[in-house]
Amino acid sequence: MKKDSTASASEAAAEARPASAKGSAPARKTASAKSPAPGKKAASAKKAAAGRPGAESRTALVRRARRINRELAEVYPYAHPELDFENPFQLVVATVLSAQTTDLRVNQTTPALFAKYPTPEDLAAAVPEEVEEILRPTGFFRAKTRSVIGLSKMLAEEFGGEVPGRLEDLVRLPGVGRKTAFVVLGNAFGRPGITVDTHFQRLVRRWKWTQETDPDKIEAAVGALFPKSDWTDLSHHVVWHGRRICHARKPACGACPVAPLCPAYGEGETDPEKAQKLLKYEKGGFPGQRLNPPQAYLDAGGRPAPPLGAG
Repeated sequence: MKKDSTASASEAAAEARPASAKGSAPARKTASAKSPAPGKKAASAKKAAAGRPGAESRTALVRRARRINRELAEVYPYAHPELDFENPFQLVVATVLSAQTTDLRVNQTTPALFAKYPTPEDLAAAVPEEVEEILRPTGFFRAKTRSVIGLSKMLAEEFGGEVPGRLEDLVRLPGVGRKTAFVVLGNAFGRPGITVDTHFQRLVRRWKWTQETDPDKIEAAVGALFPKSDWTDLSHHVVWHGRRICHARKPACGACPVAPLCPAYGEGETDPEKAQKLLKYEKGGFPGQRLNPPQAYLDAGGRPAPPLGAG
């Protein structure tokens, strides 16, 4: 996305940064001045930020949140769902299977599942023990088997074998909650939704977009900061950033493109060279999570993940 033409990147970051975040991270370089090295005075910046809670106005919060999303859109222009799927049925099943495991593990497992059970009718009639054996690598395979067979039966019996495109219908399916429903609505039907997974929760709290802990309340609070049309892409941007840079235990603050806008700058490694070594997936030169990623991801230098059983 294009940045405002009336201000340089550092001026825009300074303008959008709340009082609690000012001085907590280096500004970006401009033509007239060099940025301070990431990591300098991080501890004092954190202390200063912690000492001024609630100093950011609602208007400033909205502006800062939207600027972060614009910055992330430039960093991850190819952001997409990291589950392999070819149709809504495959997406809803894969999303249910992704609970308590990685998208990579799901992507390595679903090819065998969909090859044997390509339609809801096929999976609805499956022998549970055979499905369990396929799903074993994803963990909690017995519960997941009950869910995917159960939702397949409901799709076959109540929806003509088609995945419904309404939230109220999707959440009736076994194993499908609001998070899964919004993944399906946003990525299979093009209907905006916010996906509040663990990465999303962590980052929006670090950025002080909200202090809520309940996923539904987080969804409402963050959704109020953005136009509805932004919700699906926003979810991708935040989740991608959480997986690649803003990790739970060791966030790579020194390699973060939104450091000047982040009140939590300094919680992780601020040295640029050390932070670079913490990056994951394509930012760190490693394969992504999809076996069959979109072409835009490959064009940007991303590498597909290996199939199950590969070295």
